[in-house]
Amino acid sequence: MQFSNFLFSNRKMAWFWLIVRVYVGYEWIVAGWGKVNNPAWVGGDAGGALSGFIQGALTKTAGAHPDVSGWYASFLENVVLPNVQTWSHIIAVGEFLVGLALIIGLLTGLAAFFGMFMNLNFLLAGTVSINPSLLMLSIGVVLAWRIAGYWGLDRYVLPKVINSTS
Repeated sequence: MQFSNFLFSNRKMAWFWLIVRVYVGYEWIVAGWGKVNNPAWVGGDAGGALSGFIQGALTKTAGAHPDVSGWYASFLENVVLPNVQTWSHIIAVGEFLVGLALIIGLLTGLAAFFGMFMNLNFLLAGTVSINPSLLMLSIGVVLAWRIAGYWGLDRYVLPKVINSTS
């Protein structure tokens, strides 16, 4: 208990979470920037890249131990594919905004949570890549939300947000 308090709550560890936060934020902002500037994600062909990604995920549902669960494939097929342009914009802009918020340290815990949620969805869709690493680092940032943004805008924003809700 003592170690976890030190790791996730002590301001002496803010420098560590700054490094983790900026690294995770960099990965998200680069991924998002690439999508925001790609017509297959947000331009005239919006949804094209995501449709291909989903079709690839749907092919991973076969066999005794599929990479993509049936319930998630159903979600992709019945919810995402019919609205692929909207989802394409949400993913592209979401990745960029999560990265930006993490880098500047604004609402760090919330940004890390949404990044974690995107990582989980990419993993459920059968992609591995850097997603497990970012998911684990994001869990740490969420747990350290009070100090993870201390060397960022949260140092000034969080006291106002916390005091206004009390």
